[in-house]
Amino acid sequence: MRAIVYEEFSVLPQLRDIESPSTPSSGVVIDVEATGVCRSDHHAWSGHDSTITLPHVPGHELVGRIASAGPEVTDFHTGQRVTVPFVCGCGRCRWCQGGNAQVCPEQTQPGFTHFGSWADQVAIHNADANLIAVPNDLPASAMVGLGCRFATAFHGLRVRAKLLEGETVAVFGCGGVGLSAIMVARAIGARVIAIDVSDAALDRARAHGAAHTVNAAGKNSVDLSAEVVAQVLDQCPDGVAVSVDALGREDTIAAAIASLAPLGRHVQIGLLTAPPVIDMGRVIGLELSVLGSHGMAAAEYPEMVDLVIDGKLRPQDLVTNVIGLADAPAAMEALGANTGSGMTVIDLNL
Repeated sequence: MRAIVYEEFSVLPQLRDIESPSTPSSGVVIDVEATGVCRSDHHAWSGHDSTITLPHVPGHELVGRIASAGPEVTDFHTGQRVTVPFVCGCGRCRWCQGGNAQVCPEQTQPGFTHFGSWADQVAIHNADANLIAVPNDLPASAMVGLGCRFATAFHGLRVRAKLLEGETVAVFGCGGVGLSAIMVARAIGARVIAIDVSDAALDRARAHGAAHTVNAAGKNSVDLSAEVVAQVLDQCPDGVAVSVDALGREDTIAAAIASLAPLGRHVQIGLLTAPPVIDMGRVIGLELSVLGSHGMAAAEYPEMVDLVIDGKLRPQDLVTNVIGLADAPAAMEALGANTGSGMTVIDLNL
């Protein structure tokens, strides 16, 4: 099969012919229809992920059809159109049995723990616990982003923070996952205040449903926790019900927590290079919740997929570029300089 392969970190990947994956006894091999280009792919290629062994095939956001199924698979069949979370559970541990495969200690991740979906085919382990059937008539562009950025945003807002219709959310950082959070919040019926340092990013935030935007450009860490928070509180004087840090910086986390109302919930999606200092006195005094979001279990997908089917959530609106597999190495390299929030999709049929 064709696959994008790199044998050294930060060295341009190559399109090659490699051996097709074997079918796991409890898993499947999927003919990839389309797959996403995610910043996490770039981090792995840059050597920032200790799970990667070389040579490697990236890719973890995908939709496709089952080409073969192992003898232990009972719930899915050959030819079925499916997607999959980027975190796949073992299906046996108490976390998986409780519907929380995203924190499974024995998790697998296509594109990280084994060869991923920047290829004609990809193997998925423990299929019955991890696959999600998707409608045949939905465009691939609506399905690809559900594996990572939209799943993380939906899980954080709906499952972890239990966001309700009519509540207000402040989203700090309007890149790909931040825009996904905005779109998920609007699909649920919440009001969104978006914060970023880029006017272009804030324009996109408004286009995707933000009711109000705050430009934090030029603010140092002290000002961010004062001027920016003051602008958020101008829109929601008692504080917001939910805050989201989609960037992964100590100052944005501080501002997000400072924007919360009593009993508010902060969702941390952005990854950090070092543990942040948090105003724990405010967390204790106002009984705030600080919640992490790392992917989403397959068991939680039906509600999100229904929002896509109903047209309330349109992940395809984030897609700004569709390329063929041969163009994927250049797209990987471009991620290092690209700060845009649009999504690139690799169409395996091009």
